[in-house]
Amino acid sequence: MVAILSEPRAQMRAMRIDDLDAVAAIETAAYEFPWTLGIFSDCLRAGYECWVLQQGEEILGYGILSVAAGEAHLLNACVTPAHQGHGHGRHLVKRMIELARWHRVQRIFLEVRPSNLAAIALYPTLGFNEIAVRPNYYPAKHGREDAIVMAMELLPPES
Repeated sequence: MVAILSEPRAQMRAMRIDDLDAVAAIETAAYEFPWTLGIFSDCLRAGYECWVLQQGEEILGYGILSVAAGEAHLLNACVTPAHQGHGHGRHLVKRMIELARWHRVQRIFLEVRPSNLAAIALYPTLGFNEIAVRPNYYPAKHGREDAIVMAMELLPPES
């Protein structure tokens, strides 16, 4: 008999201070204009829902969700480039949606770059719809890039 060793399944857990260097490294690898370590630290300190997707000892991605006034905002969701395309982004965003439901929010918002084709393809499959465009929202190599604003209504469970 041959034993087949498989990698442990990726699991979501709350982000900790000692995760910040790994999270910032993923952000820098994934984005041309990354968040700083200080921004991630501020999100933790502010009490936002900050989660990491971990497989074994490796952090594969993270999500940051702010919740206030019956709404949630998915501020950042990212999977390290080496692990993109394997369903980890879907897993991560689904967890952020579950957290929003737990907080009993009515809707979730997010912004996404039009150039982020993978995210634009993913979000509608999870229930997000485009609702607006914010002109010149993001810094870009040659000026600014718009943001597509998307939202998802979280209807109460049917009785």
